[in-house]
Amino acid sequence: MDRIARALTALTGWPRVAAALAAGGLSALALAPVDAFPILFVTLPVFVWLLDGAAGAPGRPRRERFGAAAALGWCFGFGYFLGGLWWIGAAFLVDGDQFAWLLPIAVTILPAGLALFWALGAGVAALAWRPGWRRILILAAAMASAEWLRGHVLTGFPWNAFGYVLAPVPVMMQSAALVGLWGLTLAAFIVFAAPAALLPRASAGTWRGRGFALFALALLAAHAGYGAIRLAAVSSGGSVGPALRIVQPSLDQSERWQADNEDEIVARYLRLSAEPGPDGGGLSPRTILIWPESAFPFLLSERPDVLSAIADLLPEGSTLLTGAVRAENLADPYGDAFNSMLLIDDAGTIAAAYDKVHLVPFGEYLPFRGVFDILGIRQLVALPEGFTAGAARMMLTVPGAPPVAPLICYEIIFPGAATPPGPRPGWILNLTNDAWFGATPGPYQHLAQSRLRAVETGLPVIRAANSGISAIIDAYGNLQKSLPLEAVGTIDGTLPSVASLTPYTQFGDVIFLVLLLICVGVGCSARWRVDMS
Repeated sequence: MDRIARALTALTGWPRVAAALAAGGLSALALAPVDAFPILFVTLPVFVWLLDGAAGAPGRPRRERFGAAAALGWCFGFGYFLGGLWWIGAAFLVDGDQFAWLLPIAVTILPAGLALFWALGAGVAALAWRPGWRRILILAAAMASAEWLRGHVLTGFPWNAFGYVLAPVPVMMQSAALVGLWGLTLAAFIVFAAPAALLPRASAGTWRGRGFALFALALLAAHAGYGAIRLAAVSSGGSVGPALRIVQPSLDQSERWQADNEDEIVARYLRLSAEPGPDGGGLSPRTILIWPESAFPFLLSERPDVLSAIADLLPEGSTLLTGAVRAENLADPYGDAFNSMLLIDDAGTIAAAYDKVHLVPFGEYLPFRGVFDILGIRQLVALPEGFTAGAARMMLTVPGAPPVAPLICYEIIFPGAATPPGPRPGWILNLTNDAWFGATPGPYQHLAQSRLRAVETGLPVIRAANSGISAIIDAYGNLQKSLPLEAVGTIDGTLPSVASLTPYTQFGDVIFLVLLLICVGVGCSARWRVDMS
């Protein structure tokens, strides 16, 4: 192993690039649905040893160190994001006659752009690089900061943030209630890069390197141990009602917006909603019926016959929460369209609505429209001007249930923004349409992120997805009930209870910032002593 570490450190040119790309690509296996996180004990040390060669040469000018490490970080990041996000290309095949030519561009441009953040993290780490175990802390702090920036800059895109590799199962999710996703990200870089503190032996400081490696193993054990203790303390009677019925219709994405299919689509929703479920149950009074994002290929407000059919479907006191396109200007219905969640009562009246605030760039709207119009590029949704963002996050008041925090599609991937300001809601409802991506890792990754939001907030998450994976998730990330990807059916259950207010809900990213500063202080302490001597 010592010889391997030395060989990786000595690599230059294209062999170094290839090693970084390969290590980054293999690291994506740690993400859902594979969840092979032990592979990171190999790939992260490889990254560190490659950085030793790029940034660790004594006397090398700071600008050269930054540039060499940034290039290496970009290569590793490109491999990681390409391996974790290739499935996005499936969306460009839905309307293949219009968008298929963009597939290779989208599949490579997005990972290339996201890898810039990892380039920044690696470059900054190189400026304080020193042999020994402290370089692991320096790298972890720089990379976790880069990941935080990725989740916030230009509206943010924290999909597959590195912290998810530490949360494949509920027992390994519970630390998110303390430190959130970004705290897990910092810990993940420390834990999985720790073996590099042992090698190469000539520069590792053998005893201190072993001590740091043991510390990292203890951190991983504490992470899992805290999860086991927290889950063991959960009461088994964790459902407080009301009754829920989630409908998963698995409508084909290429056909669901065709006008000829409107009545058939409505009929499928009504039929699935009314028929007995797997346990023999069906709609009963005061049930909350839930349909997924953009359920209708038309403006529901313009179809009183459909609203009447919904009224006939709903028993007394029942409510439908459904995704739908909403327009305020009926004279020009798609001039100002919203991707919305509607609350419909048992009289068939649209009683309340939430308009999606955090829209998907290029999916739901086109940034820099003037430039892309010239190139003939438009957003994926079949609306001339795309969607308009809602004014603000809000809660919906559902009769007979606690207030709900609505999240549409990828709004749920943003830690710290899962609930609106103000009083605490009783649950989170995520409506989505992952049929864009077919049977790929995308829907599994989306589900994994929804589960971590439940743990961070201490709130149950109810998820209705067109093609799956629909689920009832309790406040600890456990899947109480779910439907497999691309299955057609319903889920009947009750709303799980809330957990106690989590430290992450109370303090947000402050705890992560404190941990980050500690890592920077300890990691750079030896450098400061040398510089001041």
